[in-house]
Parts: sequence; structure tokens; C-alpha cells
Amino acid sequence: MSRFSQKLPETQFEELNVLQDLGFKVNSHVKVCKNIDEVIAYWNIWQKKKDKEDYMLDGVVVKVNERSIQEALGYTGKAPRFAIAFKFPAEQVTTTVLDIVLQIGRTGVLTPVAHLKPVLVAGSTVSRATLHNEDEIRRLDVRIGDTVILQKAGDVIPDIVQVLTEMRTGKEKVFMFPTHVAECGGDGKIERVPGQAAWRCVNKNSYAQVKRRLYHFVSKKTFNIDGCGPKIIDQLLDVGLITHSDDIFSLKKGDLESLPRFAEKSITNLLESIQNARRITLPRFIFALSIPQVGEETAFDIANYFGNLEAIMKATKEDLDAISGVGEVVAESVEEWFKDKENKVLVQRLLNFVEIEKVSLGKTKGISTGKTFVLTGTLNSMSRDEAKDRIRALGGNVSSSVSKETNYVVAGESAGSKYDTAVELGVSILSEEEFIKLLS
Repeated sequence: MSRFSQKLPETQFEELNVLQDLGFKVNSHVKVCKNIDEVIAYWNIWQKKKDKEDYMLDGVVVKVNERSIQEALGYTGKAPRFAIAFKFPAEQVTTTVLDIVLQIGRTGVLTPVAHLKPVLVAGSTVSRATLHNEDEIRRLDVRIGDTVILQKAGDVIPDIVQVLTEMRTGKEKVFMFPTHVAECGGDGKIERVPGQAAWRCVNKNSYAQVKRRLYHFVSKKTFNIDGCGPKIIDQLLDVGLITHSDDIFSLKKGDLESLPRFAEKSITNLLESIQNARRITLPRFIFALSIPQVGEETAFDIANYFGNLEAIMKATKEDLDAISGVGEVVAESVEEWFKDKENKVLVQRLLNFVEIEKVSLGKTKGISTGKTFVLTGTLNSMSRDEAKDRIRALGGNVSSSVSKETNYVVAGESAGSKYDTAVELGVSILSEEEFIKLLS
């Protein structure tokens, strides 16, 4: 420590040498470059060498060397202005499309998924990639049997970026959306959603949809029934103990005792979780219903606007369209959902078991009143849901995407692409400490 008692190193390179002398691990591949051309040359070298190291590399960090300039440039809410990640191009590999299969979501929308010949990309073996919708299949002109170029979007999500049409043999099969899908239930008929690229089941209550809706119903962001994950839901469905979401609240100890892998403690824990879930906020209740087009934030906007479930159930498309952030498509979807007799009956049955907390429409006025926040990354002092509650309690709004209308982006650890978008748009970025100070 005596080496720092009088004068700090004047450059980043000297600082790394000092840290190494003190016993810290420092990457040995540090290089001082005189100009941007040398930086690019170094980046090109490591683009070729990166796979030879015993750890994964996705780019080179470029820093200003002089400490005085570093201090003058300072920091944003999340990162230093004197450093930037110079990323390598996403790793791309080729593989073969073995099949294209339709996957049914909880709202009945059918998502085409490419089943691939397993291939290693960006550190993991990939065997599936979503094709999103019919329009994307046509844009790529991807066919069963095609050789395709695959990469991970953001080094995370497998994505087909190109079809190598020159490698076609003539045996490839064009994928066409069928007129019927057995998993949709009933006669299996499907339809394209008007004005959208999505196809959906005409029958809204097939086993596949019911199962996925129940997965969502018990999930953390809705009723948060701990110990009632997908495997338990499947088991309860298979033996006929539940058919609809309200059936979960009528489960008794005797119903579960004869089921495999249900010991005394697990039964007690599950029933306690169900009991604890009987009181819920209105936004969570709305989100739990799996209304098409209604996500977590939209559910909050609707609940906060109307204040009670009865008003939401009676709302017209025009009423809903008046809510900021709710467009015509969402408004129509909500109106249609609550007009459906079966959905009305389901809601009434749920209300026999569940108490919905009252919504306070009179928000506390504070510095966040009327401001729109976007959260990205992990916060250490609170969960994402707690942060949203804090913002809303002080009159602020929470959005899931960054736009010019966004006032603040709160950047926690490992912030994602929303941070980059905020930088591009010039949106104010808050560190976790700055965010807490603002709300206080």
C-alpha cells in the first residue's frame, strides 16, 4: 500500500503493473496502442486467437491510457466513459434444419420452431431456434432440409440469419402452415390473426393451451404459488384434480396424499403456498388471466386506470384505448376476452377463492411523478418487482422498452441492450445508488 501513499500511477498500463506486483491477477495480453489503427489491428489478431484461450472471449476492451483524461471523462450511471467493449462479430456456424414444428403458447398462438442438427455455438450446443412467425419463414425462405447459418443473438438466443440456398439438393421441403393442428383441440382448426403475422388455434381451450395458461397462472409474476411448477401442474392435470385455474384453490390434503412423490412436507408446503396466494393485487390478477396481448406492464396500466375489476370487465374498446400505452389491438383483445361467457364464469369462480387488493388511484406525488422508468440488469438492494412498486408508489410509470419518451433507465449489474438503446437516444441513465437516492 505504500506505493500509493504519495502518487497514483499516471497511466492504466502502469496501474496494471502495480496491481500485478501486489499479487492481483492481471491479463497478460495487455497492449498499449499509439492510434486507432493499432487498436483495430490488435482486435483483428484476437479475433483469430480467441478460441485458443481456456476462457471465452467476445471482444477486446479499449481504454484511454492516461489517468488524467480518464478522470476528466468520468462515468455514466453504469460504466466509465473512457472504456468501450470492442466486440467480435457473433460466432456463426452452419447446421441443417431437420424439421419445423409448431409450438402452442398459452394464448393459442402458434410459434414455428426449427429443429436443428445439434451444433456447438458460442459455448453451448444448440438444437432448436425459433422462426418467430410465418412472415419470418418467408423472408428467410427457410425450408426443411436446408443448410443454414446460425448465431446467438446477443450471444444468448439462437437465431437463423441466412439460408445457404446454393447448397440445396432439390429434396428440401417448403413449410406451409396447416389448416388444422391436433394439439389445438376440437377439430384442430387454426387461423391467422387479422392484421398480424401470427397464427392461433380457433379453439381456445385445448389441453396444450390450458396447461401453459396454468403454468403462467402459478408463476412468480402472477399468483406466485411456490412448489407448484410445471411438473406438478402436469401431474394434477393428468389425474383430473384440476381443469381450470380456480381448481388449484380447492385442493385438499386428501387429494394429494395418493399422488407419487407427494410426501407429508411437500403437501404441507404446497397447501400453505396456495393459502398465501389467496390475496393478490389487481395488476397481478389481470396478468394471471392470460388475456392475449396483455403483458405485465399493460396489466398494471389497465388496473391503475380503472381501479377495480368490475370497471375493467365492463370497459369498452374505446374506454381501454384511452389508456396511455394501450393501443387499439390490446383494447379490442381485452374487451373480447371479458365479453366471453366462459371467461366471465372463470373470473367469478376465482373470486370465490381470491381477494383482490384495492388499487390506490391517488398516487403519492414525488420527483418520479409522471416520469417513465425502464429497468435493466440486476439490482442488489431490491428485486425488480420491488423497484417497480417503489416507482409506482411515487407516481412514476414503468415501461418494458426504451424510447424517446423514457425519462430514466435504471442500470443494474449485467445491463442488457436497453442500456445501449438509452445511450443512443440520450436517455438519462441511473446507477442503482442514484436510483435509490432519487426515490428517497
